[in-house]
Amino acid sequence: MTRRRAQKTDALPEDAVRPRRRVARRLAAVLITASLAATLAACSNDPLAQQYLEGSNKGFIEGDFQVQEVDADDRGDAIVFDGTTQTGATVSSADYSGQVLVVNFWYAACGPCRAEAPTLEQVVSDTDGENVSFLGVNIYDQPETVASFMNTYSISYPSIIAVDDSAVNLAFADAVPLTAVPVTLVIDKQGRVASRIVGQLTDASILVTLVSDTAAETS
Repeated sequence: MTRRRAQKTDALPEDAVRPRRRVARRLAAVLITASLAATLAACSNDPLAQQYLEGSNKGFIEGDFQVQEVDADDRGDAIVFDGTTQTGATVSSADYSGQVLVVNFWYAACGPCRAEAPTLEQVVSDTDGENVSFLGVNIYDQPETVASFMNTYSISYPSIIAVDDSAVNLAFADAVPLTAVPVTLVIDKQGRVASRIVGQLTDASILVTLVSDTAAETS
């Protein structure tokens, strides 16, 4: 499988950065690049920190909030998956062909996952009518726990149960390091990762902008 590498916004040419300035403005209050780089520089024995400093984007630093966008020409292969939801229904990537798909990786005991649940539902509401679907992937829990969580937090979209499903984990292995949950992917109409949020989503407008921009793409 071809590894998909997300381009850091500050490393892209000016003509590639310009279309995404709306996201950059929304992130100004939460992304302090110089401070983060200085912190990571002190972690000389941390391979993920080193990868970040090198711009290789091979992994993530757990706990850091990151938004990573991928230019259309760099998105690589489509992600192909199928799995079983908390209700026992089967879903697959083919069900979302031609749509933008938001995939959120979570588990019930994850504090940031609980905190971002209402924000994700706000995005569902704000992108209604944009040919966008939402899907959760629960990486640790059994169906009963997932169903209880979804009822408590009024989650409107299904979740794949991945704890014992190695095929689902393998399908997303290049896009989502499971040590960094929560992670949210925006998958384009061709099934490729267009953008990725690592960490708790605290502002619905960030994801709304990523989704809307991807939905507006013509290729």
